[in-house]
Amino acid sequence: MTEFTSLPDLAVRTLGGSVVAASDESFAEKENLINPWAPAFSPETFGPKGQVYDGWETARRRGGGHDWALIRLGMPGVVRGVVIDTAWFTGNYPPRASVEACAVDGYPADLSGADWVEIVPESPLKGNTAHRFPVRAERLFTHVRLNMFPDGGIARLRVHGDVVPDPRVLAGLTVDLAALENGARVVECSDEFYSSPDNMLFPGLARNQAEGWETARRRDGGHDWAVIRLAAPGVIRLAEIDTANLKFNAPAAAELQGLDARTAARGAWRPLLPRTGLLPDTRHRFRLTSPEVTHVRLDIHPDGGLARLRLLGDLTPDGMRELSARWDALTQHSAEH
Repeated sequence: MTEFTSLPDLAVRTLGGSVVAASDESFAEKENLINPWAPAFSPETFGPKGQVYDGWETARRRGGGHDWALIRLGMPGVVRGVVIDTAWFTGNYPPRASVEACAVDGYPADLSGADWVEIVPESPLKGNTAHRFPVRAERLFTHVRLNMFPDGGIARLRVHGDVVPDPRVLAGLTVDLAALENGARVVECSDEFYSSPDNMLFPGLARNQAEGWETARRRDGGHDWAVIRLAAPGVIRLAEIDTANLKFNAPAAAELQGLDARTAARGAWRPLLPRTGLLPDTRHRFRLTSPEVTHVRLDIHPDGGLARLRLLGDLTPDGMRELSARWDALTQHSAEH
């Protein structure tokens, strides 16, 4: 797997992405491009418009030009790579595609005057193939435009990258320091057999156990763990450990430790929540008294799954300065180009 595909998909619908416009969607809807699940296909399944595809498919062009779809990213960020997946499209995929991106402030309805930058040049495609394109553009983006030449079908567009939260939205508020949309990430974990630990940091409630983090059954007497790099340095006031939907595979207990990686040695973890019993299918909330931390280690005993982890607290002045400096550097870079 290409390394960038381990990063969050900034465009996926479950993280707030939206396909806001397309040149054409005669055969299959543009919204399918950012569905979170893998593309599916049932042969000889015909509707009023023809074979049903779990993707975006346009009409055959007869008058020149090319088709395009415009996606608003669910989370602004630095794009590290793009996947254009033509799964199940074999005789009707586009021979070529490209991707452009731009950064705009607020929620404009008209992007015709935006400064679009090509992040994936016009490139050849194959049918029924996930094409991976690394991106090297150290700047902030909020929207992408997928172009296909001239027409056809694309199942999914994945836009992987680093989340860059807008500090103006977070300033002065109690925030979830562990939220993926605020820039937090799981940087290490013991096991991700069934699902990614980053799932714990997603917004909203998990609809089923697959939308959380679940490990394999341990047989060695040890226990599982994950290390979360917080959105920025902060002080945690409340921890929420949610085992929703995990009725027979929730951990028996959990504990939390904190670390300020700027000043402390790697092993200098400080206790935040002692080992505490958990119930299945339950949202647990614990008040904490925390020092300033940059990382949190979650230990689950002995194994199992969690739907969500929330770490609500306050960004410290250093944390706000860190977020603001990164935002300013990336938006300034965009303005200069």
